[in-house]
Amino acid sequence: MRVGIVGHEGLSEISEMLVRGELWRLVTSYGAYDLVGVGCLAEGPETWFAQAVVDHGGKIEAIVSASAGRVGAFGGEGCSRTRRRLLNEANAVHRLAAEEVGGLGDDTCRALVGMVEELIAVWDGEPGSGPARVVEAAQRAGLYVQVVWPDGCESPRPRP
Repeated sequence: MRVGIVGHEGLSEISEMLVRGELWRLVTSYGAYDLVGVGCLAEGPETWFAQAVVDHGGKIEAIVSASAGRVGAFGGEGCSRTRRRLLNEANAVHRLAAEEVGGLGDDTCRALVGMVEELIAVWDGEPGSGPARVVEAAQRAGLYVQVVWPDGCESPRPRP
């Protein structure tokens, strides 16, 4: 089963605890031998999910946008230690080609939706966010979408 992940970044510590628990519950509901977690490995729910998949014995695949690939997705300041480790553990890293050469460029949403059978969205249900756009695209494509927003979660803090 190829399962994608998208989620809000910047969640509080209590939200992190609640979401991690729910992600672990979902991940362990799949057979480890059959599970492939797919995502961009953004900090927060996407890396938590990937780590849960690896800990459960599944495989992970990463999607890297064309611009992220140019500015340090694989190292440097733009890449956390966790992301770098998960990129190294990934069975595949799908590096999107630039639009100028016919690739998807930075359209990781379209890439993700096209690569998975189901989507997990750590999302507060508010429209207009990154997770909201991916959920909408997944639903249009006919994918099953599991929204994770446990009671007690707080919407993400605005970025400074």
